[in-house]
Amino acid sequence: MREAGHTVHLVEATADLPRWFLTHHVDLVFNIAEGVRGEHRESQVPATLELLKVPYTGSNSITLALALDKAKTKQILASEGIPTPAWQLFPSPAATLNPRLEFPLIVKPNREGSSKGIWRESVVGDAASLRRQVERVYEHYRQEVLVEEFIDGMELTAGVLGDQPLPLLEIDFGPCAPSGEFFYSWRMKEFQGDAARGLAPVLHCPARIPAAAATRIQQIALRAHRALGCADVSRTDIRLRADGTPFVLEVNPLPGFSPLDSSFPFMAQAAGMTHPQLIQRIVDLAMARSHHQPAARIRETGSTVQPQEPSRRAGSRRANSFLEALDNGG
Repeated sequence: MREAGHTVHLVEATADLPRWFLTHHVDLVFNIAEGVRGEHRESQVPATLELLKVPYTGSNSITLALALDKAKTKQILASEGIPTPAWQLFPSPAATLNPRLEFPLIVKPNREGSSKGIWRESVVGDAASLRRQVERVYEHYRQEVLVEEFIDGMELTAGVLGDQPLPLLEIDFGPCAPSGEFFYSWRMKEFQGDAARGLAPVLHCPARIPAAAATRIQQIALRAHRALGCADVSRTDIRLRADGTPFVLEVNPLPGFSPLDSSFPFMAQAAGMTHPQLIQRIVDLAMARSHHQPAARIRETGSTVQPQEPSRRAGSRRANSFLEALDNGG
C-alpha cells in the first residue's frame, strides 16, 4: 500500500482499538483482523468501525459473524439451493447421530478457521471413531461440533473479487499420500509445502476441469458470496464429487493475502493481477462502496490511513463520553 502512494499506519486489533480510532482520522481501514476472542470474533473490528463510521475493506460484521459459524453458513446455503454436504450439529458429545447421515463423515469445530481442530483422524468411518473425534474436538474447543458427510473428490477453492469470479484453484493432495492427509487439515495448512512431512499438495490454477464445469462452479461460488452478503472479496471452499456435483464446504469472507502462501493472491495472479494490483483493487472497491469520495478519483487522491490530531468537530463530546465509559469499564 505504501508503494502505491498511501500513508499507512499499522493498528493492532486489541482492546485498545476503539480508543485509537476515536483520536485519529482515517480514510479507510484495510481489515485483516480475526478478532481477539468470543464466538463471533471476526466481526469485532468491523462492528467497532461501523459504530465509529470508519470505512473499511471487506464484508460487514454480520457476514463475518455468520461465516465463522459453519452450521449457520450451511443453513443459508441450503435455503438458497446451493449444494452443501449433509450435516448435523452436536451441541455436546452425548448427542446421537442422525441415522440419515452416511459414513464416511468429517468432524470439525463449528466456529474455527484455518482448519483448526481438523486432523488426519477427523474423517471417520464408524460410530466409535465418530464418538472419539467429537469428544476430542469438544474437549479442545468447548463449542458445538459439526459433523458432515465427507465428499470424496477434487478439492477446489473459488475466489470472488468485487462481483467477479477468479480462476478456480485446484488442490491436488496426491503427493501427500505418505502423510495420510488428503484434505486441508490443520497440519496441512500450517506446514503446507513441507514435502518431507508429506504436506506438499500441488496447486493448479486454473483447475484441470472442463471450461463449462469451471464456469458452473464459479457461479455457485458467486451465489454463495451473495447469499452471505460478502463484499469486495471471498473465498469459497468446494469439493467436486466424482459425478461432477460441487459441494460448498464453507465461505471465507476474510481470506489470507500473503503473496507467499495464500490461495487468493494465487488465483488473482492467474487472472493477470500482480499482488500490489490486487491490494489496490480491494482498496478501490471499498472506497467506492463507502462513497467516501468519487470512485474515479480514488487512485489519484485516496489515502489508506492518515493519523491526525484528535478531531475537534461537533462529535467530539460524544467521543469523549465514550472514552470516559471505557475508562470506567463501561
